[in-house]
Order: sequence, then C-alpha cells, then structure tokens
Amino acid sequence: MPTVADFAAVLNAFAPTQTAADWDNVGLLLGDPSASVTRLMTCLTVTPDVADEAVREKADLIVSHHPILFRGAKKLVAGKGEGDVVLPLARAGVAVYSPHTAFDNCHGGVNDILCRRLGVVNAAPLRPREGPREVKLAVFVPDADLAKVSDALFAAGAGVIGKYEQCSFRLAGKGTFFGTDDTNPTIGQKGRREEADEWRLEVVVPESKVAGAVRAMRAAHSYEEPAFDIYQLKAGLFGGEGRVGELPKPATLGELATRARAELGTASVQVVGDLSRPVKKVAVACGAAGEFLVDSIRAAADVFVTGELRFHDALAARAAGVGVIVPGHYATERPAVEELAAKLAGDFPGLSAWASRVERDPLGPG
Repeated sequence: MPTVADFAAVLNAFAPTQTAADWDNVGLLLGDPSASVTRLMTCLTVTPDVADEAVREKADLIVSHHPILFRGAKKLVAGKGEGDVVLPLARAGVAVYSPHTAFDNCHGGVNDILCRRLGVVNAAPLRPREGPREVKLAVFVPDADLAKVSDALFAAGAGVIGKYEQCSFRLAGKGTFFGTDDTNPTIGQKGRREEADEWRLEVVVPESKVAGAVRAMRAAHSYEEPAFDIYQLKAGLFGGEGRVGELPKPATLGELATRARAELGTASVQVVGDLSRPVKKVAVACGAAGEFLVDSIRAAADVFVTGELRFHDALAARAAGVGVIVPGHYATERPAVEELAAKLAGDFPGLSAWASRVERDPLGPG
C-alpha cells in the first residue's frame, strides 16, 4: 500500500520543489510520511469547509495547490484562523502536501494546462530561468589512474547532469612531455622527451565545487604535474515561469475571452483592449501574476492571460497595446487541481482520488 512518502516522491518528481519560488512553502507540510494512503483529495486552498470535507470523506492525504501555514504561525488554537484548518486535519491523521509554484511552472503543470485549454501551442517559458553555473574540467590521465581519478572527481561533486550522476567522457590519445632536471616523472625519465598513452577525462563541475574537484583530482593523480583544462560553460536554461506561445490561427480578443470563459468554467472574464482586435501570440501566467505583464510586453505578446491584474497595470497594458484577459485567480488554477486528481489516480491504481467538491471561488457574480 503506498505511503504519504511515496506520493511526495511522485509529486516531487513531477513538480520538483527546488524549482519553487524562494518565498514559497512547498512539499509535505503536515502528516506522517510513513502513513498509508488509499484516499486522496486535491484542492486549490485548504479552507475550513475543505478541511471538513477531507475529514468527513476519510481522506488520508490532501494535495493543496496553495500551502497551509504559508507564513510562520505562532499559535494554533481551535476556533481561530489557521487552527480551524490544521487541528481537525492533524486529529484525523490527514496529511497535506503543497506543490504551489513548482506545479505552476513544471512541464504539464498549471500554466501548461492553461495553454492547452486556451488552444495555445509551441509554448515556452515567459520568464526563463538560468540553471546553475558550471565548468567543464578536462584532465589527462594514464590508464592506471583513470578509475581512481574518476572516482575522486565524482566524490567531489563532479559529473552530475540533471538526475544522472557519475557522467564523464573519455577519449584515448597520446601525450608528450620533457622533464627538466628538477622533475621526478611518474612515467619515463627526465632529460628527454617522453610519449605516454593517456585518456582525456572530461566532467562537468558546478562552479562552486571547482576548487574541491581540482584538489581531489590532484590527490588521486599519480603525475607530479597533472595537465588539465577548465572551460566556463554557458549557463543553460532551467525551465522558467509563465508561458508564451501562439494560437494555430489568429482569433479576436473577444473570441479568446469567450473560449477562456467556457474552458475555465467561470461566469465572466475581465478584458483590457478592443474585443475585435486580432490576436495570435499569447502569454499566460496563472493566479496572482499581474507582474508578468512586463514580460508579456517584452515578448511582444498580443494578449496576456492571468488570474489577477491591478488597475494601474490594466492602464499600462492598454497604453502598451497589449490585450489582457483576466478570468480570475480561482478559474486559472482550479482546473489544474482537478486534472491532478485524475493524474494521481492513474499513477496509483486502486487509489480513490477526487478534487474537493465543496470548494468554490470566493469571488462569485453579484
């Protein structure tokens, strides 16, 4: 029977917590990792009525998009604020996991689901994120040193590419050297030019671990003066936030707004711009993401779709000639937690999984 820890591992593989925003609070936030899970509920936010549903329906785990205890709580008291959410769940043994901004931006996450529902294709990050800075270390070693030097570099943190470890490239060749009177060569003799069969061993190394990797390589190498090169690598793109893509064929701003209303299940949307203007390039950022308007303008998007937008940002969009569609925070994120329940049910056969049936948009029509 799967445990809370098993679900946490699957969720972290899908939406890695290390990609969440620095200010976020993600991962397993409440519960026993060893507890078994047969019933799971997803939701956008754990409110008192959603917590009551989880207890009543005997859920073992809630996957809530928004974190509980988002900011540090100094007290949890029944009948007051967060106590009405956390204490009933703790008493009933219901665990809570939150993926939040990691889920917003992962492959197949909230923003990708928004793009699919809106018909946006060829989507890429609206705000790309650079990966960690790395170098490539190339060292020349005799055959007898190859395994020893490789192991030392791997132990020092070199050779990691994504989720793979101990990655290297080896190329056989021939090296030459001339040892002066002050040398003590491992191979051959000083005072004459020598040739040696060697391997070119290449590994990537995080910039922060270069000094340690070089020390480890020198300690494992049998040469008095190992020959090595260090190359600065261009920082790669490590995903990013939001999305920007295009419609297969142009539509009017009004037509896209109508599609957003239907696909996201909301009674109305707010729109900035002329409803008859044609749009093709679409920027998307779920939830409270009005700050991505500047990225949308920079990307030359025709329209920006987001969950919330401030008044002065709406004026800025109009002045910049960018249309904006605002379906609401709830509408841009709730469909994703519904799809997440179905995904987890598929990942864990026999699991009973559902999206909260009592959760509602707090901002309804008047």
